[in-house]
Amino acid sequence: MGRNKPTAKKRRLAKAGKESKPVPTWIIAKTASRVRTSPKRRRWRQRKIRA
Repeated sequence: MGRNKPTAKKRRLAKAGKESKPVPTWIIAKTASRVRTSPKRRRWRQRKIRA
């Protein structure tokens, strides 16, 4: 990908990067392991971002 990106695309990529994090441990503990995975979790090679 090129070095110069439009600001809007950069913001979308940053948002996707922040969303692709695991569920915090305290939430797993609070919900008695009912919430373990995040639906927005993404693997960088498998699923691409439509940015």
